[in-house]
This record gives sequence, C-alpha cells and structure tokens, in this order.
Amino acid sequence: METILRPVVVIGGSVVLALLAGWLLDLLLRRADSRHDETPLWGLLRHCRVPFQLVLCSGLLLSFHKQAELFGAYSDGIRQTLLLAVIASMAWLLVRISAAVVETAFARYAAVAEDPARVRRVRTQVTLIQRVVTAAVVVVAIAAMLLTFPAMRAVGASMLASAGIVGIVAGIAAQSTLGNLFAGLQIAFGDTVRIGDTVVVDGEWGKVEEITLTFLAVRTWDERRVTMPVSYFTGKPFENWSCGGTEITGAVYLHLDHSAPIELLREHLLEFLRAHPAWDGRRASLLVTGTSPTTIEVRALVTAKDSDDVWTLRCAVREELIAWLCAEHPYALPRVATGPSASPPWAARSGTGAPVPGAARAAEAGRRAPRESAPLETPELPDSPEAGSAPDGAGGGTS
Repeated sequence: METILRPVVVIGGSVVLALLAGWLLDLLLRRADSRHDETPLWGLLRHCRVPFQLVLCSGLLLSFHKQAELFGAYSDGIRQTLLLAVIASMAWLLVRISAAVVETAFARYAAVAEDPARVRRVRTQVTLIQRVVTAAVVVVAIAAMLLTFPAMRAVGASMLASAGIVGIVAGIAAQSTLGNLFAGLQIAFGDTVRIGDTVVVDGEWGKVEEITLTFLAVRTWDERRVTMPVSYFTGKPFENWSCGGTEITGAVYLHLDHSAPIELLREHLLEFLRAHPAWDGRRASLLVTGTSPTTIEVRALVTAKDSDDVWTLRCAVREELIAWLCAEHPYALPRVATGPSASPPWAARSGTGAPVPGAARAAEAGRRAPRESAPLETPELPDSPEAGSAPDGAGGGTS
C-alpha cells in the first residue's frame, strides 16, 4: 500500500501545490490590476501564470522524486528530464516577465508622448530589444540544458581550445545572418525606418508592419505582405514618407484644352478643398505646367496629414475637377479637331507676290483654253480675317 501511496502523494501533492500557487498568484495580480489602473504591468504579468506553475511543479518533483521511489531503475533518467523541464520553464517565465516589463514601459511612454514619429521609433526599439532578450534567454537555456549532460561538459572543455578557429568558421558561414542581426540593431537605434512608417521599396508602397532581427515585413496597400531582409534597408536607398513627419504633398495632373478657364478652375479647387476633411490647409495650388499642340497640362498640388489622406484627397480632387468641367465648361476638355482648316493669311493678299490658289487655277485654265477677244475676269478672292487691315489695292481688285 505504501508503494502506491508514496508516488501518489509526491506527484499529486506537487501538482496540487503548483495549481494552488498559480491560482493565488493570479488572484493577487487581478486585485493589483484593479487598484492600479495607471499601469498595465499587473494585467500583463497574469500571462506568467502557466510558466510559473510549470516551474513550481517541475521543481517540486525534482526535489522529491527520490522519495516517491517510482521507476527506481530509471531514476537518473527521470531526474535528467525534470531538470531539463525546470530549465525550459524558467526560460519561458523569464521571457514572459521581460515582455510584460518592456510592454509596460512602452505603454507608459506612449501615454504621455506627443510626437507620433517618436512613439513609433520607441516602439521599434523596444520590440527589437525584446527579441534580443528572448534570443539571449533561449541561447542560455539551451546551453544550460546541454551542460547537464556529462558528455557535453567534456566536449565543451575540449572545444574551448579551438574556439578561435570555430568562431572564424562560424562567422564566415553565418555572414548573412550576422549581417542581418547587426542591421536590425542599426535600424532600431539609427531611426531610419520604424514600425508604422510608410515606405516605398522596389516600387511597392506600404506600411512597415513588423521588424525582427533578420527580416522586415511591409504591408502593401492591397494587403499583401512583402518580406525583405533588414540588411536591404541599410545598404540600398528607399523612400520613407514618415521620416521627419507624416505630412505629405500630393499632385493631380489633368490634360485640358487650351481654352480651359484656369482661373475659374483654381477658384473651384480652393472652394472644394475648404470643405474636404482630408485637406490640412497647409498648401493648395493649380498651375499650367506643360503644353502640347493639342492640350495643356494642369497640375493641382494638395497637402494632407499623412499618405492615406493625401491619396484619398488626390482621387477626390481629380473626380471633382473633371465633373465640374463636364458640367460647367465642357469645351475645356481635350478633343480632336475634325473641322476644315482655315485659309492661310497670305491667301487673301494678292499684292504680296505669293500665289493665290484660286487665281492660279483660273490662270492655268485660261492658258489651256482657246484665246478669245473678251478679257478674262479674275475670280473673286475668298474673304479673309486680315483683309480689312491689308494696304489699299490689296483687297482683290481687277487686274
């Protein structure tokens, strides 16, 4: 009977004590969280309940597993397993505690900070710091677990003698990984790109969604994720529309007819912008920036507080100006001329010495026709806009 009760008491007691301690810890943290609303620390520490229970349970079993007298032939193996469980659960608990502390520090800073760009910078830094701490804890935990094996301790002592050669070989083999690691630290403290920044990389426009020690994820406007190594952002140029402020200027281009009422169009643009919520009021202009034989190029500049608003404002301005021109000034829209061409100015001047097409054809017909005694009459010249301003006798009299 004792051989049955002993392991039941040891194992069951360890599990019950661990569950009871976890419940008490969660109760205390909930009360502390309700009393201190100014900080989220106590609420975040509640996520440490499960790793805390595992640490306590595995520690109790490691301490009293011999008293249980269970699996006597495999006692060493059971002890080794429990020791590994203690190390792993302690690493998990440390990661959870560090994450709660870092998140609390950032939340308290973001609550009092006024500069959104600086908040994103701190967010990027604390995120990468948390990842570095997590990686360090995992590496130390794995090393501690390996050192629990006697054979690994002997191997470790022999490897110390060749640590320099191994380090050189590992550095060459992991050159890309190490480069991304240091690039991630450079991004965290160099303030070149931050979580939440609007960037344009390789023609892709989007917002930085995640930064790790090895890669950076950009969420594009159509909800795709572009993943790139962080070393790209330290070795190649890219556009950061949020660096130095989120305000941005957008341009809208229209191709109109030469007769377009530019001044009226400019006044309507300002009137429309004053009523649009996306315009921040900093700048607005409308200018003719180019011309061609058939159209003119009109550029409207508008400003907004961020890239999302400027995109919305550009689309709204483009739609509004085109609709207003269609309704009020349809002649200002570009069109293809299909009417007959006007006579050149020299066609109405017979005294300039230039050939007159109608008279030339009549003269040619007279040369080919039989000669008669009656003189030929010069055909009447077509009217010309400049005929009234021609010198006396140049308006098309008889020869």
